[in-house]
Amino acid sequence: MPPATPELISPRSPRVAAARRLAKRNFRGKERLFLAEGPQAVREAAGHRAQGAATLVELFATLEAAERYADIVGEARDAGARVHLAAEQVIADISTTVTPQGLVGVCRFLDTPFEEVLAARPRLVALLANVRDPGNAGTVLRCADAAGAEAVVLTDASVDVYNPKAVRASVGSLFHLPVAVGVPVEQAVEGLRAAGVRVLAADGAGDRDLDDELDKGTMGGPTAWVFGNEAWGLPEETRALTDAVVRVPIHGKAESLNLATAAAVCLYASARAQRAAGGCRSVTGN
Repeated sequence: MPPATPELISPRSPRVAAARRLAKRNFRGKERLFLAEGPQAVREAAGHRAQGAATLVELFATLEAAERYADIVGEARDAGARVHLAAEQVIADISTTVTPQGLVGVCRFLDTPFEEVLAARPRLVALLANVRDPGNAGTVLRCADAAGAEAVVLTDASVDVYNPKAVRASVGSLFHLPVAVGVPVEQAVEGLRAAGVRVLAADGAGDRDLDDELDKGTMGGPTAWVFGNEAWGLPEETRALTDAVVRVPIHGKAESLNLATAAAVCLYASARAQRAAGGCRSVTGN
């Protein structure tokens, strides 16, 4: 397949250097651009538009990857992205993975203003308060997408959702639903409650049991789940902002659930309750 532009031989090319800098948060924020690596993420980026503009602006691909994923490269060109055929060393220098898959896209930021999230009257929201691990943030975003949530909100104390690890962990879900970033937790909770959303804190020490809440039929309305820091959970002042603090019951001998697993259980519990005509009894019991 003939190259769209001359092959980038040297990792010292200005285009390569500009893309490589996006691995750092300060450069991402300055340029409002981020990296999407691998065929799944690039495909999703190529088909995404935000504020009327194509999200994918540039694509670097090895010759082998361009041939293997010719359909994705074609979608990128159709979206108006500039496509570069690059040497494997170039891709290795841009990529943040140990074994690059030969495709790296440069994308525009796509976060949604929090006011737009509220205006859409969401029924299911994941609110990440002080989540610091990018892999966890991306995985929770993926869980929210799978559960049918209408939005994900990251507070100003949480990790950058455009961190390459977070983008990879979302496995394309970053491009599927609105994501608001940099929202103070108090503003997030107050805004969601004013929009008619019940705000629940997920915490292993919660005074309410998720199974009990499902049994009582309280989970069918619009709900936002607040997930805290991986190591120390939610501080008391954040729990106090919410309508209830709910724990996922541990029926076996496990000491606890990790953040992403607990998020999946909570989000799916709400999703099932919201879809059930007469409510549901339990998603965690046998």
